[in-house]
Formats: sequence, C-alpha cells, structure tokens
Amino acid sequence: MARDSTRVYVGDLGSGGSKPELEREFERYGSLKSVWVARNPPGFAFIEFEDPRDAEDAVRDMDGRYICGVRIRCELAKANSRPGYRSYPRRGAPPRVISSRYRRSPPAGGRRSRLVVISR
Repeated sequence: MARDSTRVYVGDLGSGGSKPELEREFERYGSLKSVWVARNPPGFAFIEFEDPRDAEDAVRDMDGRYICGVRIRCELAKANSRPGYRSYPRRGAPPRVISSRYRRSPPAGGRRSRLVVISR
C-alpha cells in the first residue's frame, strides 16, 4: 500500500451509492476530510481521511463489504503527480488546449469582408 495516502477509492458502488451512507460507514475509522460520490458516470467514490493510518484501516476492513446493497471494492487512491492537482473534483470539463498547428488559418486576404453593390 502507498504510504501517507489519505484518499480511499471506493469502487463497484452501482448507482445507489449515497454520500450519507458512505460517511456513516467510513467515519468509524477516523475523521473524514471529504466524501465525493460520482454521479455521471455513477459507481465510485473517493473518501479522504485526516490521517493516513485511518485510510489504511478502512481499506483493510471495508474491501469486499456490502454497502448500499452491493459488494464494494476499496483501495488507497493512487497519488496524482500532476502540478496544480486538487484533492476535490472540478466542476465542468477541463479547458481544451488546441495546438497552433491545428488551428484554422484566417481566410485569404485577412478578415475583411467586401460588399459589392450593383446598381441598375
């Protein structure tokens, strides 16, 4: 197990996983920092503990238990080494970065448009 990890991945929750039920089941192992339940797509959650030892105890005892009517899978969450990583989920999609190589070039002759008037 990864040392000093305070985040627990809870998998195989199905669509019936609820935050209050997960809080009730996991808070017996120690103080919780946060509980986040995925809704789209459903089926997993992340529980963050104050102390890494509590997270390890929870993984050891809760893996394979029945919660929310299904047998869950618990693991210590993998560390995320991306710079600027946040332990809470972001709302919405991340900004798209488009390489200048793939951007559309402006129309020939610049961005000016011409209006041609024909009189009778």
